[in-house]
Amino acid sequence: MSETKVKPNISEDLLLKLKTEIVEERQVILHCCYKSDVFLEEKIRIWSSTYLVDRHSEHISKLVHFENISLFPDWTDVPYGKEYWFTLIFSGLPKDCVVFDFIELIPQNGGFFQEGIVRNSSDVYKIKLDI
Repeated sequence: MSETKVKPNISEDLLLKLKTEIVEERQVILHCCYKSDVFLEEKIRIWSSTYLVDRHSEHISKLVHFENISLFPDWTDVPYGKEYWFTLIFSGLPKDCVVFDFIELIPQNGGFFQEGIVRNSSDVYKIKLDI
């Protein structure tokens, strides 16, 4: 017995509506460098309350992944005088975003902050951080 496959009939109006509602999700990658200037070994970490904020809209991109750094409450050791690189991946920014801020909102002093990052076409950035 052979099966008959029936192709569904989808209205052109519905296809057009779906096509206009598709949003391309581009992630934003920050390669971050932190250099310890403290005399002894220093510790850093990232909080899940870390965002990219579009300067010209209310859009906030959330942290979706991190590499080579610990998430609160754990810590990552940074040897004195050495550059330490880690990577943060955020949800996409709006297509019309041209400048954004990197903000770690935490309930204590010392959160990471970098303002005025100019958007590029690759959405991959290298930034140097201070606390």
